[in-house]
Amino acid sequence: MSTRTQQHDQPPMSVKIPADVDQPDKILYGLTTRQLAILAGTAATCLWLFLTFGPLVPLPVLVAVLVPVVAAGFVLAVARHDGINLDRYALAALRHLRSAKERLTAGEPVQPPPAWCRMRGRLPEPLRLPVRAVRQDGALELAGGGVAVIVRAGTLTFGLRTPGEQAGLVAVFGRWLNSLDAPVQILVQARPVDLTGLADHITQHAAALPDPALEQAARAHSAFLTDLGAAHDLLIRQIFVVITGHVSSSAPAHVLPWRQHQRHRVGRDTAAAVALRRAAEAVQSLAALAVPAEVLDAANATVVIAESLSPGELQLVDNSSSDDVITHRQEG
Repeated sequence: MSTRTQQHDQPPMSVKIPADVDQPDKILYGLTTRQLAILAGTAATCLWLFLTFGPLVPLPVLVAVLVPVVAAGFVLAVARHDGINLDRYALAALRHLRSAKERLTAGEPVQPPPAWCRMRGRLPEPLRLPVRAVRQDGALELAGGGVAVIVRAGTLTFGLRTPGEQAGLVAVFGRWLNSLDAPVQILVQARPVDLTGLADHITQHAAALPDPALEQAARAHSAFLTDLGAAHDLLIRQIFVVITGHVSSSAPAHVLPWRQHQRHRVGRDTAAAVALRRAAEAVQSLAALAVPAEVLDAANATVVIAESLSPGELQLVDNSSSDDVITHRQEG
């Protein structure tokens, strides 16, 4: 039996990847430190209520008070909402309710109106984006002080490969992951896509085709794309690899202010150079997997950031390359 036949006879490779790679460690009885702290706080509160009000109120009344407290503490520690622990979700909801709902692109805090002007509601707050600036080399200066570089990657048909090829791809991808020495985020987006631009592009160039049969086929294909976009909610898949770079800590306090600014600028340039080098290495590693990838320059990085601020907006596709993955979402 040949080697190719043996590869086809092997069962397909299955690799399990945890959905939450940052899942906290379990300390006791499958509970994390945060969950144990919430349960301990609930137990301490119940014990205080029992010792304080036990001699003063009847036992049924005390039980009626303690049961909701125990239930609330247990639900707060164990329950999850949209993949987030309920306590963190409650804190995020509280911060959202207390924060201003309107933001302005202003560098300074919004000044309140004069005392004689009656105003309803809260004042808007300045819009604070996580990206402060986009450098000419494509590196992003983050508001937290670090830098980041975006790599746009394509896809490959993993399911159509033989088990031996799948094992080789997984091994190469695993070696790249093990070689990382800095935080890396792999983002997979599915954005709505509009094929109107592609259909119009084909229609405009159909008349220039040398054969009438080709022109007719092009117009038929344009009509098919128009009907496809009208009948289905099309989605295009985008994969980004965000590689971050850490800027060294600020200079000591005794250093002059302009020296501190110069050192911070040099540290930011060094971190950007390191992040760009890591991005180039990631492109080479993905090329070994036959995955097309490129480091985004300043213009493309700006477009990606702008599109991330409006995830539900239709993306107009003028033309599609062979490695673009377009699917459709069936409703109902």
